[in-house]
Amino acid sequence: MREDKTDGAVDADQLALRYQSLLEHTPDGICVHERGTVVYVNAAMVRILAARDADEVVGQPLTQFVHPRSVLGMIERISTLAHSGDASEPAEMTLMRLDGDTVPVETVSVLTGWHNHLAYQVIVHDLTAQRAAETAARRAEQHFTTVVSQLEEGVVVIGRDGRIESANPAAQRIFGTDDRIGDLVGMVIAGLPLALLDANAQPLPATRHPVARTLATGETITGYIFGVDRPDGQRRWLSGSSRLLNPGDPHSPAVSSFADITEFRASRRQLEYQATHDSLTGLANRSLILSQLSGALATGDALPVSSVMFIDLDGFKEINDTLGHAIGDTVLQIVAQRLQRSLRGDDLVGRLGGDEFLVLLSGPVRHVDVEALVTRLRGAMSEPIIARGHRIEVNASIGVTELTPGDNRTPEAVLHDADLAMYRAKPARHREGTALGRRTDNTHAS
Repeated sequence: MREDKTDGAVDADQLALRYQSLLEHTPDGICVHERGTVVYVNAAMVRILAARDADEVVGQPLTQFVHPRSVLGMIERISTLAHSGDASEPAEMTLMRLDGDTVPVETVSVLTGWHNHLAYQVIVHDLTAQRAAETAARRAEQHFTTVVSQLEEGVVVIGRDGRIESANPAAQRIFGTDDRIGDLVGMVIAGLPLALLDANAQPLPATRHPVARTLATGETITGYIFGVDRPDGQRRWLSGSSRLLNPGDPHSPAVSSFADITEFRASRRQLEYQATHDSLTGLANRSLILSQLSGALATGDALPVSSVMFIDLDGFKEINDTLGHAIGDTVLQIVAQRLQRSLRGDDLVGRLGGDEFLVLLSGPVRHVDVEALVTRLRGAMSEPIIARGHRIEVNASIGVTELTPGDNRTPEAVLHDADLAMYRAKPARHREGTALGRRTDNTHAS
């Protein structure tokens, strides 16, 4: 029997050593207090309290290490523990370190046996790193919110149900809703008081907007162009992109960002227009005429252009010489207007330079109809022009070259043939220089 008791005592001692080793090596602080006095702290608790060793803590009143604002709550929690093994709910409190600083912790108190009587064992988890991370996250969120609110680019977050969850001031401003309907948050895209347009200015249902595709498929879409007709009647053009806010989350909302490119689009179109149109008359210039003609010749059998007309004003040099270039410019502008009124909407009329104009007749057009059109144009040109008190009569010489399926001429060759036909049609007294080449089978003078 004596040997059994000895073996039991050894087992108990080993268990106690293992328990003590566990307490010493656990990352959480362990504190045992009895009747308000600290009787044990592990190494982690020594670090939490910034003590040199356990002797600086053991034997001291527990309240010395508890912030005054946390004392009452601690007392209330441990007062509910009546039996060995009872544990309090986790609670946050503030401890006082020996260096005077405070440390936020989460604690659980357990009423347990300690050297043959009951004492309170407290498990202490240091929240310093967690609080620092939370503070950093809040600061980052505040910085992000501040940056987004200052962006010139609109940013809108849209939930899975199509409702706007957030919108920065730039989005309100671009949509023209900031002073009219208040905050966009909570509104469904399809219910916005503005019309969506695709890049070709056609109506764009909200279900076909790229952000809807992002929500449906998770796809990131960038560089798309769309327009909005705002409540104030303005049309704005936007360059946008959309992506999931949290790509790894299948339930993530989408974020749509967009920049207002209305002025850029307008200036680009203006530059394109200036590059392809005559500044005086607004007609297509030589570059655009040749480009359109080149495209027509490249189409093969189904030619979109049936005939090319070369128009030259007779005696225009005399108008410039006798009445001045200002009146000459007015005459050219009026001639351009008359040409446009006399032609169909899909015919293209341009100014090559000086008093030379070119017309591309969309086909097919019968030869007899071309002859009738030439007569009508010459009649329109011959009507007197009143410019700054001067009555001016202008006649036009018109040459025509017809295009045929399989026509292998270059655009320049077609212009040459039309020019030659015009030269042959010009009255002898107005001819200058020599013919540019021989008349071909598909050219005729009028």
